[in-house]
Amino acid sequence: MDEKVIERLAEIVGSEFVLTAERIGPYLYDQTEACLRPKASRESVVVRPSGAREISDIMKLANAKQITVVVRGGGTGLCGAAIPIMPSIVISMERMKRIIEVDEKNFIITLESGVTLREMNDYLKKNSIFYFPSHSGDENAQLGGLVAENAGGVKSGKHGVMRNNIRGLEVVLPTGEIVQLNGKLQKNNAGYDLMQLVIGSEGTLCVVTKVMLRLYPEPRFNGTILVSFANFDQATDASTKILQTGVVPLAIEYLDRTIARKTADFLHEDWPLKRGKVDLLFVMAEDNEDALFNVGGIIEEICSSSGAVESVVLDGRDEQERILNIRNSTYYATKPYLADTLDITVPPASIPGLMKGFNSIAGKYGAVFDTVGHVGDGNVHNNIYLVNDEIPVYYEEMKAELYALAIGMGGTITGEHGIGKTRRRNLAVQLDETQVDLMRGIKKLFDPNNILNPETAII
Repeated sequence: MDEKVIERLAEIVGSEFVLTAERIGPYLYDQTEACLRPKASRESVVVRPSGAREISDIMKLANAKQITVVVRGGGTGLCGAAIPIMPSIVISMERMKRIIEVDEKNFIITLESGVTLREMNDYLKKNSIFYFPSHSGDENAQLGGLVAENAGGVKSGKHGVMRNNIRGLEVVLPTGEIVQLNGKLQKNNAGYDLMQLVIGSEGTLCVVTKVMLRLYPEPRFNGTILVSFANFDQATDASTKILQTGVVPLAIEYLDRTIARKTADFLHEDWPLKRGKVDLLFVMAEDNEDALFNVGGIIEEICSSSGAVESVVLDGRDEQERILNIRNSTYYATKPYLADTLDITVPPASIPGLMKGFNSIAGKYGAVFDTVGHVGDGNVHNNIYLVNDEIPVYYEEMKAELYALAIGMGGTITGEHGIGKTRRRNLAVQLDETQVDLMRGIKKLFDPNNILNPETAII
């Protein structure tokens, strides 16, 4: 990086908040599998601004000099979006930690984008009667990153993904303008909804600096049921039938028993179910005890009629959190052995057919393969494992078949993780040239010099 550029960055943010050379190492990669991620450029410079004004000055400098800029949040991404693949100014949001307001009358929390999910949740537990239901799986994720990736997670079945819970954003454009998008309104039909374009844009359109999120009253009664089945046919059949009754649990999670046990062992925990081969985890949250018992009864009755071989009602918050932690840790337990973890998504009613197709394709290739996912919203994560510590020779061909299967069911190649830099070449499988051209046009309007995270998210 040019020394004059580094000097100017130091003038903007302070020399102690500009990192070069060997000090940038921790900022170069996210959690994308090492065998898939692109190589980061060590000729980059990391800056740690304190607010939107400093970011505006950074973007004006970068735009004038046509220097690539990549924004980094908590580094928890899984598609390589935050990896600087060319000499770049890497903007780390870690200093932007202010929780600005909890507006309990409008059910809104406003905070800077460097606040992590854990920090926000801890603050709400201590200072508010409300809570935020989304759980992306890693509480070290920063709010700006969750916006940029439109994160989902375990509890998306009832309350939706990030897109469904964002009310307003402050952003800095690549040309340096600071813009407020939406706000505390529940309705706003004034012009195109630019905020929705920003959500899920993977750091390619602007820098998110403030986030306004919808909060919810804390449910008074919670329950968790764990049910095992002999096969995925029975489990997915039960999930579909439960949703057809109008019952919408906070989460319906599917786990192959192999990954449930592997993760429990990783955490030095015990998995309570012994019979069967696949498990469903139902997380319930209701406003009164009668409603909770009613929902639990419907779930148990349908699971029994679908062939459940074992079930357990988890008593107490500690036991519920223990099992949910096992579910949330499946990625970290298997990460050293993974070639890739896909996040194909289909309409929820198509899950049974999707699972049959998965198993047929895996059998065809003799693949080492298992599945965990959010069957309540049609999103499943298919773990493809390394063979002799290398990407299997069938990986690309099998992945193409899995993607084609999902798209044939009206699905998508990614429901949560994003395209980033690792799946760009797969995007054409799902989007036609007209759609891609529209996306390119939007990118050009926001970022005329293509400085913000190029070669990411779109072809």
